[in-house]
Amino acid sequence: MMKHYILGFILAMQFLTRIPIPIECPWEKKSIRGALASFGIVGLIIGGILAIAITITDSVLPGWMIALLIVTIWVFLTGGLHLDGLMDVADAVGSNAPFSKKLEIMKDPQVGSFAVLTAIFHLTWKITFVYGVIQTDQLKPLLFFLILIPAFSRLIPLYLLYYLPVMKQEGLAYQWKKHLTGREVIIGTTIVFLFTLVFPYTLLLFFSYFVFYFFLRIWILKNFKGINGDLLGASIEGGELWGLFILSMYIWFVMG
Repeated sequence: MMKHYILGFILAMQFLTRIPIPIECPWEKKSIRGALASFGIVGLIIGGILAIAITITDSVLPGWMIALLIVTIWVFLTGGLHLDGLMDVADAVGSNAPFSKKLEIMKDPQVGSFAVLTAIFHLTWKITFVYGVIQTDQLKPLLFFLILIPAFSRLIPLYLLYYLPVMKQEGLAYQWKKHLTGREVIIGTTIVFLFTLVFPYTLLLFFSYFVFYFFLRIWILKNFKGINGDLLGASIEGGELWGLFILSMYIWFVMG
């Protein structure tokens, strides 16, 4: 069983990041389930890389440049995969078109004005929030928040896949959902939750993601009646921005 979880972890890294891992993993039930259970671990690795980058550059570069560099690395690590999903969803929602037309818009490789505007504001807010974190006097404790934000954000797709229907009985989201069980959701959540126990003050962030999931679920069912790959990618990007917002609130109202 351990072999399948290791292969699953590698598969999750290959799918969720652009970190080169030249190992061929079989696309089969056990490795797919191992990948789903590893979503949170992949997030912890991404967050760890960001925290290391901040630590290295903190005393070398000005704050605004560090913030821009961190968000650049953030996008680079995922190859813009989730950002692409966010942009497709933005075009679909911005069109105010019927449901069937929204699906066509999300499949369209052309980028519309709503997608461009959403990407600009999304990345600008990310840079702004990261800059606010860097400017604090207690940066090191806050880095643990930053490590956890990508991890919590990658748990959101697990809950969406488990509890919501897919739009079509085809595609990547359908393949993930077909093999997902409650076991993978529990394992993925437990791994990240145990990490928060090492730094109990991050529990605030952990529970805030249940609030995010609650409202995201309502919004998805109202607008799309189900999920697809684009919505899963958008949920990760939205989750990361939500985590940075909660961290900023913590800085302003608790630490301030």
